[in-house]
Amino acid sequence: MAVAAILSPEGNIESYGALADYLSVKLNRPVEIVQRRTYEEINDLLKSGGVDIGFVCTSAYVKGHDEFGLRLLAAPQMAGETVYYSELIVAADSSAESMADLRGATFAFTDPISTTGRVYPTHLVELLGETPETFFGRIFFTYSHERAIEAVVERVADAAGVDSLVLDFVLTRQPDLPIKVIDRSPAFMIPPAVASPHLVARQAVEIQDLLLSMADDPEAADVLVTLGVDRFIEVEDAAYDSVRDLMGLTPTVP
Repeated sequence: MAVAAILSPEGNIESYGALADYLSVKLNRPVEIVQRRTYEEINDLLKSGGVDIGFVCTSAYVKGHDEFGLRLLAAPQMAGETVYYSELIVAADSSAESMADLRGATFAFTDPISTTGRVYPTHLVELLGETPETFFGRIFFTYSHERAIEAVVERVADAAGVDSLVLDFVLTRQPDLPIKVIDRSPAFMIPPAVASPHLVARQAVEIQDLLLSMADDPEAADVLVTLGVDRFIEVEDAAYDSVRDLMGLTPTVP
C-alpha cells in the first residue's frame, strides 16, 4: 500500500498505519506501507505493479489514469465533504494579500505534480503573465505539505500553496501557528484511493468493498477516526475533470 507524501513520512505512518493493520486482518495477508519522496515515484510503483494500491494526490491520479490505467477505488469523505482546496499561505505578519504581492518572493512548492502544492499556485502565477521561474526570486520543493507549512512558519519561504486538508489537520494540533491564508482555490475532488492496473480485478473489488463498508464496521471506527475520515465513497473518474482542465489535459472518454 503506497501512501504519497502529502503529510510528512512520520505523519503518514501515524495516519495510515491503523488502516494497513485493518486491511491486513480483513484480507488475511500482510499489508505494508510503502513511501517514496515524490508523487511520480509512487505512480511508477503503481504502474509497474510494485505496489497494489495507493493513496495519491488528485493530479497523480489523473496522470496515472490517463497514462497507464490507474483505477479508482474510493474517495474519502471528511467532515461531510469530498472536496479540498489549494490554500496560499504566508506569515501572519506578511503584507501580501494575493499572489500578485509575492513577486520576487521565495516560494515553497510541495511536489512537481501536486494539484494544491504546485499546479494551482503555478496557475495563479500564469494568470499574471509569468512563470514561477520569472516571477519568484527563488523556488524549492519540500515534498510534503506539512514541510511546506513549516517552511513558511520558520521563514525559510515567504509563501507556499498547501492542501487545505493538511492545513486543517496541522492547525488542529497547532492552532496558534503564525500564518494566514491569502487565497483559496475552487473546490477540487478529494485525493482518492487507487489500484494498480496489475492488481487482479477480483482483489481490487475486494479491497474497494472493504473501504466502502468501513463506516458500517464497528471494528473500523477507530481507524476512520485516526484517518480523520467519515467514510469512503464510490466516485467516478469525471469528478476529477476540473483537475484535468487545470493541468491542460483533455478529459478522458468513459
